[in-house]
Amino acid sequence: MKSAVVSSKDAVPAGKSRLRENIEAIVIAIVLALFIRTFIVQAFKIPSGSMKETLQIGDHILVNKFIYGVKLPYFDTTLIPISNPKRGDIVVFEYPKDPSKDFIKRVVGVAGDVVEGRDKQVFVNGALQGGSFIVHKDPNIIPGSMEPRDSFGPVTVPPHCLFVMGDNRDESYDSRFWGFVNLKAVKGKAFIIYWSWNKDDFDVRWKRIGRLLH
Repeated sequence: MKSAVVSSKDAVPAGKSRLRENIEAIVIAIVLALFIRTFIVQAFKIPSGSMKETLQIGDHILVNKFIYGVKLPYFDTTLIPISNPKRGDIVVFEYPKDPSKDFIKRVVGVAGDVVEGRDKQVFVNGALQGGSFIVHKDPNIIPGSMEPRDSFGPVTVPPHCLFVMGDNRDESYDSRFWGFVNLKAVKGKAFIIYWSWNKDDFDVRWKRIGRLLH
């Protein structure tokens, strides 16, 4: 009976084999991470207070990128449409005036809605919009003739667009000032805070970690 023999030419050194396995594992991990970040979930950090008290400066959130459909990166093309943002969704999108920046706001109006602001109160299709998430920190009311912070419109949301506002209504730069968000610019829906850090006090906000966003 002949035994199988591996020639010296075909033998792979153990060190080289382990190195190749490690490289393959790293490459697979990178590809999976890029796939998840591109199509499923992406992490973002909150740098400003425009969404207080819902989101605090230093909150780290996860955004569901799959919920609104599978998009082809860099081409603004939706390969598999699933759903569109709804009123009340907290969305991350490319800032229309500078697509290199990401903004996060709450959807107030969708395509076809008529949105109007009257002395800090917002109406959609004639109905007053409320919610415990809405914050007003400035008691003063600025006339609409001066700026649209407290009074604006009515405006009709165009097809394939959104009207968005920050929960911290007196300190948010949003659709009242720069207009609508195209659906193609929407990256996903924020759904959970996975980490929260107050850099001013060097304090971890433990109670905020794991909080679902709505």
